Amino acid sequence: MLTRIDNLLSASELDAISTATDDAEWESVTATASGQAAEAKNNLQLSPAADANRQIGKIVVEALHRNRQFVMTTLPRRVRPPLISAYHADMAYGEHVDAAIMYAPAAMRTDVALTVFLSDPASYDGGELVIKMVGGETAVKLPAGSMVCYPPQFLHRVTPVTRGVRLAAVTWVESLVRTAEQRAVLIHLSEAIDGLRRSGATEAAALNNSYNILMRMWSEP
Repeated sequence: MLTRIDNLLSASELDAISTATDDAEWESVTATASGQAAEAKNNLQLSPAADANRQIGKIVVEALHRNRQFVMTTLPRRVRPPLISAYHADMAYGEHVDAAIMYAPAAMRTDVALTVFLSDPASYDGGELVIKMVGGETAVKLPAGSMVCYPPQFLHRVTPVTRGVRLAAVTWVESLVRTAEQRAVLIHLSEAIDGLRRSGATEAAALNNSYNILMRMWSEP
């Protein structure tokens, strides 16, 4: 299941991110990838210890936590500090899946992956995020400030950039609810509850009770 969230970041936040990356020092991906990912990966990243990385990561994580659609979709228990990547001409990320457990700075399960696009799509060619879904591939290239959530166990890749620079923030969520199927049920219930509340229907309270019963059954705080 893919979830697109538009306008996660405001224009002022994108300006702050652009300023932070202007003078930032980029490093080889070998510092942040291993195994299959290291073999497939060809891009640049900000060092996790760099001031620019911390500044951008703080902006992105704060935006995630205030976005209701993100919270409803992922039910976040923990969000990993984002990795800020740059793809110049001829850079790409080959087909791979993400590690089920990531250890630094602390061990966490990766239930949901997400990519926040930081460059105007008209400023670069190529650089699509391609995800192999059941039934075929889906290519994603979104406006700056928008994001996509996707299952990290699905094969995915970033196609070669042929012009310009593609900037993105990538991170992972450990959800309160482990399985995608259970999260999907809860998302549908939450959307139904919102619709009933807007219409003034009395059934909203009963359905909300069912939502909370399932949360108690399925969540792992």
